Parts: sequence; structure tokens; C-alpha cells
Amino acid sequence: MPRLLSTVACNLDPHLLRACLPLFESGEADAIEWSFDALYRLDALPDWFHGLINAFSEGNRLIGHGIFFSLFSGKWHPEQETWLRELSAVCRKYRFDHITEHFGFMTGQDFHHGAPLNIPYTDAALRIGRDRLLRIADACGRPVGIENLAFSWSVDEVRQHGDFLDQLLEPVNGFIILDLHNLYCQVANFNLPFETLAALYPLHRVREIHISGGSWELSEDQSRSIRRDTHDDSVPEEVFRYLENIIPRCPHLRYLVMEQLGSGLETEDSKNAFRADFRRMAAIARQWNLTKGDEILHPFSPPANPPQGAPLEDLALYQQQTELSSILENAPSFEAATRALQASSLAQSHWQVERWSPFMLETAMHIAQKWMKKN
Repeated sequence: MPRLLSTVACNLDPHLLRACLPLFESGEADAIEWSFDALYRLDALPDWFHGLINAFSEGNRLIGHGIFFSLFSGKWHPEQETWLRELSAVCRKYRFDHITEHFGFMTGQDFHHGAPLNIPYTDAALRIGRDRLLRIADACGRPVGIENLAFSWSVDEVRQHGDFLDQLLEPVNGFIILDLHNLYCQVANFNLPFETLAALYPLHRVREIHISGGSWELSEDQSRSIRRDTHDDSVPEEVFRYLENIIPRCPHLRYLVMEQLGSGLETEDSKNAFRADFRRMAAIARQWNLTKGDEILHPFSPPANPPQGAPLEDLALYQQQTELSSILENAPSFEAATRALQASSLAQSHWQVERWSPFMLETAMHIAQKWMKKN
């Protein structure tokens, strides 16, 4: 079996499925990454989509990517308990090679229908994240991983993110999805060289790599452009260079995953561009497979013992997350958001709001208010 599998992130979206269909018909897609929790509200999958997912499941070529668990919510929510039950059920139905989730917490009233944002890198946050990962591992019985975040409040957080991921994953023998477009966002937004940033990550934990495109957003004062991880355009040339650079440094890498949202695939030209990007990624994988041969064993087996006791909570962190969500979703301007933060419990705290980059606060407002309108 090939060492690297060329994978598409494929969900129940008509534009995305039409873009992927030629890749399935030709056998070019080695595997599927499926965001299983996006369909939790459905009583049953359409038969044809079940057949597609099941075919990759039976070939041990299916991986699962969660969106809505909200790993770092300070309070344990009933929705998280339901999410875990649903995860157990879907893992009994399909064979996933591994399960992953996003880093951060979700803004919004219940933290399950909002934008994923960063948290302070404290011991309390670390304990909560480890507790949640243990519960995910127990629910699925599969290796568990976390995707690096595209969004950071400050350059200090950017520099600390890789080490915090390493500490977070150690108790569950977990792995990293290294999203290279997320790194591209950090490089662009904080003026950091890619090599400097890549050296801060525990690359021995990387089992999966994402590549995707995004968009540029002009700041309100029009002084600079902000790179956003919107998944709605072709893969930048720099991201392909990152991919070729990083593969040799990830000894346990297994999956290369091409991501794009259906909203960016409405025209034939965009679908053709998506397939061209996939084929370029697959060519890089084939070259590496020819050089390095068959797959290797990975060290990411989940812990055998289930988590003990009730889920951990930090109600002070939860209160701060609630305040932050409200400020981001409701502030009429950047100046109003700044004043509200200065008067909130986040001021002079581990959140270090005094050191946040103004353009990232502005970006967080746009993200949160956009997600709020969706829901």
C-alpha cells in the first residue's frame, strides 16, 4: 500500500461532489476525509452517499474530521455529550482510520454554531483539552488528532502554538493535522518566515496534511490585507512549495488532503482548477512514494483506559468565552469592541488582550458576525 494517500475532503455538497466525481471514477482519489458531524442532524444518509463512504470505509481509506465539538469550551455542554454518542454510533457503522477535530472554541451562544477561535495557553486550558481528547478517543476507539489553527490573536500565540499542541496530544498519543494554508495565513498575517514557523511544530506528530485556498480581506482602515482561511479558492503557489518542503520532515505522514468548500466550486472553471490542484498534490505524493516505498507503522494508537470521572470544567474560562463571544458578535465597530474588552473580565488576564493585534481583533469580529448570521 502506498506510503502517502492522496485524499479529498468530500462532504454532502452538490458542487463539491461534482468536482470530486471524476477523481472517484478514475481512481485518482486514494481516500476520503469526511466531516461526519456536519450531518448529525440527518436521520439517515442518502443511499448513494452511504455507498460512497462505505466503499472507502471497507478499503480502510476513510478518515473523519469533526467541526462542532468545541474542544476548549470551559463548560461541558449537553451538545458535547450528544456529539460523543453520535461519534460512537458512526464509528460502529463505518471504519475510520482516524478521527480529528479543530483546535479552539466556538463562538456563539452554545459554542457549537460559531467561529473557531484561540484560547489562552494556560494549564487550565491544557487540562480541559486533554480531558476532551481522551473522551473523543474513548468514543471512537481510533487514533485522534487536532488541526493547527489559522487564527491567532498575537504573534506570541503563533510562536507558542506548536509546543502547546505537543503537550495537548501527548497523553492520548495523538497526532497533528498540519494545515499548510493555516500556516500560510500565519506567515502572511504576522510576517514570519515559513521555516521559522515550521520549526516550532512537533513534525514527528504529523499524520495528515491539509492544503487549500482562501481569500484576502482588506482591513477597515485599508492599511493592510488579512489572509483568511475561507477554503473558497485555488491553492496558492506558496502552499505547494510548503508541501514539498515539509513532507520529508514528517516521518509518520500518511494522508495528503485537498480541501475546498462547495461555495467556491460553482463554475466549471473552478471545478477544473480544483481537480488540477488535486492532481498536482497527488503527483507530489507519487514522487515521494517512489522514493520512500511502502507505508510505515504509526505510534498514534489511542489509550486503552477510559477517562475517569466527570468532564473537567473551568467556569471562569467559560464566563470569559461567553463575554468574548458577545463582544465579537455584537460590537458595532472595532473601537467599541476594544472598549468592551478593556471593561471585561478578559482585561489584565491570561488572555493578554492588551497584546492582541488590532487587525486580528477586527478579523475575529467579521468571522463571528458572519457565523452568527448563518445561524
